Amino acid sequence: MKAMVLGRMLPVEKRPLELVDLPDPVPGPGQIRVRVSACGVCHTELDEIEGRLVPSILPIVLGHEIVGRVDSLGPEAGRFKENDRVGIAWINWACGRCSFCVKGNENLCGRASWTGRDAHGGYAQYTVVAEDFAYPIPETFSDVEAAPLLCAGVIGYRALRLSGMEDCKTLGLYGFGASAHIVIQIAKFRYPDGQVFVFSRPGQVQHQHLARRLGADWTGATEDTPPERLDCAIDFTPVGVPVREALRNLEKGGRVVITGIRKRTPIPELDYREHLWYEKEVKSVANVTRRDVQEFLLLAAEIPIVPEVEEFSLEEANDALVRLKEGKMRGAGVLNIAA
Repeated sequence: MKAMVLGRMLPVEKRPLELVDLPDPVPGPGQIRVRVSACGVCHTELDEIEGRLVPSILPIVLGHEIVGRVDSLGPEAGRFKENDRVGIAWINWACGRCSFCVKGNENLCGRASWTGRDAHGGYAQYTVVAEDFAYPIPETFSDVEAAPLLCAGVIGYRALRLSGMEDCKTLGLYGFGASAHIVIQIAKFRYPDGQVFVFSRPGQVQHQHLARRLGADWTGATEDTPPERLDCAIDFTPVGVPVREALRNLEKGGRVVITGIRKRTPIPELDYREHLWYEKEVKSVANVTRRDVQEFLLLAAEIPIVPEVEEFSLEEANDALVRLKEGKMRGAGVLNIAA
């Protein structure tokens, strides 16, 4: 099979992924093999490539927003049949027995493995996964549309739930890429009387246009002061400054949720009185659970979510990642591997 493989960590501008031929993977007990048709491009891949989130194996096939068809079944696998369309997300496996798993928090499992970090992912023509960690894809979505739902969408769904957003409240979204452009659609569906304010890098006119088209009540730059204080905010950016800015604009008793696994730059020093007093909260999102994926896919089909997608070929994965890092991606980037 053809695959784009990371052999060593380098700045993404050096285009470190190499197109190679690998043996087709063989599904083990309880696993399925998936013929990949589409795989989303995520900021987590940038963190892996540049060494902020070091993969546990090298060389590795990245990618964890995977859509494809079941190609073959391993021994004891019976949940799906051949040619079923399935998705694979960031969570690749969890032990099911530790205190976190027992409480439904398998995203915190200390033995969990993650697709594209601890197991080969979707920047390839085939991949394998335990059948219990694959999900049916609603017919509402094409393969390319469904791919960003499996991380950008699911992470956004979890972050929105953790934010405490309610109707008639104001939500701030910092960074308007793959995840935020899905979250705004969820928020407008669930909280029709709420407001959504969108903050993006100065000069990112196309992001602001997309935000307004999707229903944003106000758009501005990261360091702008919005017309009203934020009851809650979600930071989707890979840098630290927006966290401070969100806290500055937060209403008393509000909450800022941070979604990234890693930051390229640190959060600046905070002033307790200005940024944290009045019972303001900061909460991180650590990975996702299978329940998050299952719930969100059903909700996405009900709304229905309409992802804004830029398509690339498998061979163009490096170009897509550079575009993502530079903040030039409109909506979500997806490798169309079946094209």
